[in-house]
Formats: sequence, structure tokens, C-alpha cells
Amino acid sequence: MPREPFRFQTRIRFIDTDASGRIHYTAMFRYFESAEIELLRTVGITYDLRRAYRLPRVHVECDFMTALAHDHSIEIEARLTRIGRSSARFEFRTFKGSELAAKGSVTVACIDAQTERSIPIPDHIRAKLMTIMDGSNGASD
Repeated sequence: MPREPFRFQTRIRFIDTDASGRIHYTAMFRYFESAEIELLRTVGITYDLRRAYRLPRVHVECDFMTALAHDHSIEIEARLTRIGRSSARFEFRTFKGSELAAKGSVTVACIDAQTERSIPIPDHIRAKLMTIMDGSNGASD
């Protein structure tokens, strides 16, 4: 059964807009990341640079359905939809009121902090991730 998405509310900051007054396309990923960080915080996972592994972004995508401008109130739904051997995929839907304004995804890969080579997601992190996994998709790499 699908898990309810995590919801993160914020406003579009002026610094994140471009000359047209709309959100700059790259800024949406900062909002996705904010939602991801808060989702992970709910299960005790933080991006601590002292750890032996890192979780860099290896794939990102975003589709915009409607304009987002400075001071628009938005709500981002964040879901963890796939956990592989060494990667995980987060999916996001951004709403302005009840209107879907943007949707996208971010894939992170687990790498060794020293060698920067792919490694399996540590078991203790995988166990925490499994508790927030959206049950509508499988886990594979």
C-alpha cells in the first residue's frame, strides 16, 4: 500500500526568481532538496560530512506545469520511490494551492567518501530508508 507523501511547505524566495519574475528553473531543485532533507530527518538521517559515505545527486529532472513567482506559497510532496543496492530515487510534486505546479525526481548514489566509488547503501541507513519507502514501487538497482 502506498505511503502518504511527506509534505513540506514554504514560499518562493525572491533570490530564486529570474528576470521574468518566475522561479529560476535550477532553484526548484533546492526546494526539492529541502523537502528531501526534512523527510530524511523524520527517520534520523542527516547529511553529515563526517560519515564514510556520501549521497551525491546523479540524476535530476523537473517538469513545470504552471508559473511559480516570488512569494507564492507552495507545498511539496516528497516520496522515496526506489531503493537500490547503491542508489535511491525521490519523487516530488509541487503544489500552488490545489494546482500541480511542478513535478520531478532526484536520484542519489551512495559513494565511499574517500575513493568516491559506488558502494552499497549501509545497512543501518537502508533500514531507516525502508521505513519511509513508498510501497507502490519496488526496490531494485
